[in-house]
Amino acid sequence: MTITESGGSQEADQQNAAQDAPDTAAPEAPTPPKPSATARPKPGPAPRPGPRPAAPAAAAAVPVVPSSDPHRFGRVDPDGTVWLITASGERTIGSWQAGDAEAAYAHFGRRFDDLQTEVVLLETRLASGVGDARKIRSAAKTLAETLPEAHVLGDVDSLAARLAAIVEHADSATQEEKAKREELRAAQTARKEALAAEAEDLAANATQWKAAGDRMRAILDEWKTITGLDRKVDDALWKRYSAARETFNRRRGSHFAELDRERAGAKQAKEALCERAEQLCDSTDWGPTSGTFRDLLTEWKAAGRASKDVDDALWQRFKAAQDKFFSARNAATAERDAEFRTNLQAKEALLAEAERIDTSDLDAARAALRALGDKWDAIGKVPRERAADLERRLRAVEKKIRDAPTGGVDPEAKARADQFRARAEQFERQAEKAAAAGRTKDAEQARASAEQWRQWADAAADSLSKKR
Repeated sequence: MTITESGGSQEADQQNAAQDAPDTAAPEAPTPPKPSATARPKPGPAPRPGPRPAAPAAAAAVPVVPSSDPHRFGRVDPDGTVWLITASGERTIGSWQAGDAEAAYAHFGRRFDDLQTEVVLLETRLASGVGDARKIRSAAKTLAETLPEAHVLGDVDSLAARLAAIVEHADSATQEEKAKREELRAAQTARKEALAAEAEDLAANATQWKAAGDRMRAILDEWKTITGLDRKVDDALWKRYSAARETFNRRRGSHFAELDRERAGAKQAKEALCERAEQLCDSTDWGPTSGTFRDLLTEWKAAGRASKDVDDALWQRFKAAQDKFFSARNAATAERDAEFRTNLQAKEALLAEAERIDTSDLDAARAALRALGDKWDAIGKVPRERAADLERRLRAVEKKIRDAPTGGVDPEAKARADQFRARAEQFERQAEKAAAAGRTKDAEQARASAEQWRQWADAAADSLSKKR
């Protein structure tokens, strides 16, 4: 099967015919056999073209153009010759040998629809103002020149008229675009004039040097984003801004020159602070020394600034001493916390063992509790947030053993009460030593432990008196 068109490519049209073969609503019929070079397929009922496939999602922005009726603007001879009918007459656009006449109408009609879509796109771009009117005019003229040779079936005369209208209207659109460009140029010029005036005001009146310097830099950053000015006007405005910036820098430099004396004093004060920090960096008296370092930092901030390179070097020196102390303190704290966590695990294990003590044999139960108590005291401190819970559980075990039924006065219970009282006295002595050394927190913890052991001793003594 072959298709020939005037001035067209036979091989390309065969491929297009295969791709553009119309769908039908009826079930698909068997493919007819290829005719020979001399034979033609017998005429039969021509299937009507089915619906065209939906456009891909990427082409969603293309305007939807209704299909034209190719039968109104052409005809297909029995020998396959395809004619286009225009106002100026008929002309041959091809020879169709790839199917029946309806297939030819569908094929060349789709070509017209594609051509019409290009025209609609040009019209849309020109109407919306999103495209360059000069380029749209050029594209319309090029497309109009192809119409006399176009291999399509459709209202070619209408397309020619529409393209002529596009070319005609593009000139006025070009003028509008020029006016818009002039308007934008004026607006951009006004923006730079306002920035130059602001820079001149800062150069003459600013006293808040950091804020003014930041604003001067912001003006420059904004200045760089403003384009589209006339070159001569742009150069003149830049000279105004540049002169204002130089004036501002001179005034600011003069101001900071007066601060040199103050910077020298700041340097001496910070050197002394560095020496004090270096004397403290090896201290292991964590609490008081931490407070001293906080005071030194407050003094540092109040001392003012030396010149940038000197100030940076002094800060690095001060910070090195500070970091050395706090790194050692943090390491000691981490080591203590690890020890406390280990102690916590050990005490939890002892509690689990204590809670399993059988009170049926009170002598054995008391002996087991004493042994656990000795181990408990030897373990040491646990994290503060868990100490109260552990003590509560231990008191519960002691109460269970103390309240177990018994006859007469138990010498072991009396010995236990005495032991509690001795432990309370021991913690009171520890509290006194910690307070004398300035370890306030340790003293408070020792007093709390002493009070707890004292309460246990009193409870044990009360229990003995009741049994008597």
